[in-house]
Amino acid sequence: MNTEETSVIQPLLDSVNMIKKLFSIAIVLLMVVMPADAQRVDTVNVHSNAMDRDIPNLVILPAGYKDAYAMPVVYLLHGHGDNFTQWYKRTQPELPQLATQYGIIIVCPEGERSWYFDSPVNPKSQFETYVSTELVSFIDSHYKTIAHAWARAITGFSMGGHGGLWLGIRHPDVYGSCGALSGGVDFRAFPDNWNIKDQIGEYKDYKEVWDRSTVLSLADKVKPGQRICIDCGVDDFFYPCNVALHEALLKNKVPHDFTVRPGGHSHDYWRNAIFYQLLFFTESFKSATSKR
Repeated sequence: MNTEETSVIQPLLDSVNMIKKLFSIAIVLLMVVMPADAQRVDTVNVHSNAMDRDIPNLVILPAGYKDAYAMPVVYLLHGHGDNFTQWYKRTQPELPQLATQYGIIIVCPEGERSWYFDSPVNPKSQFETYVSTELVSFIDSHYKTIAHAWARAITGFSMGGHGGLWLGIRHPDVYGSCGALSGGVDFRAFPDNWNIKDQIGEYKDYKEVWDRSTVLSLADKVKPGQRICIDCGVDDFFYPCNVALHEALLKNKVPHDFTVRPGGHSHDYWRNAIFYQLLFFTESFKSATSKR
């Protein structure tokens, strides 16, 4: 190789060596800054004694969970016609990143088409007992959770929005915070829709049961200190009943956040809205911690 060729090739070799060194340094830095364990999504089957069968659920663990202290838990409920994978696979695929950002465990239960009731007509649909008792007990005994109501929240979209408030308000000893996204908080205008009559009977035959099975009927039963957040788009068919719930809570002097924004009954809406509810819940967890 002559002097002229060397003068051309040597700078290229030096550049390649420099790139190799920088790449090696980058790998080392990544190994230093990355947590010992990455965020994780588990599928777990939990046996329900109330229904005498196993129910599937997703459990989303943040990065660093292995070495972390006990964490708060947020339960996310799916809507009618969906299943326990819906939140993660379609509605908000960034849930693992959000769990890491906020230092929380996220649990997505299977709720079938139950409306999260303990059905008086279907013994195989006892999802109030399952979600609020059996599942919570399993999660607290198998994961590093803060096993107190102030460190638990529950919310969901559509049917799951009804479930979030229905279960949250009825079980303040389990959930310190609860919410709804486009929640079906008063479904009496839809007596033939969404399998509701399969859970609590025909509206024409069981009007009193329907009346006391809506979230709206709980507006005067909220435990003082419970944190509530409600979010619904102005173009949503459930918007009028969410406004009615907001007004009923105001009448009963129940503190709550009520967010209204453009949008309808869609996953695009819930994908955005869940950011704000998770922030609301984590601020509730922090506030409760500071008072202890």
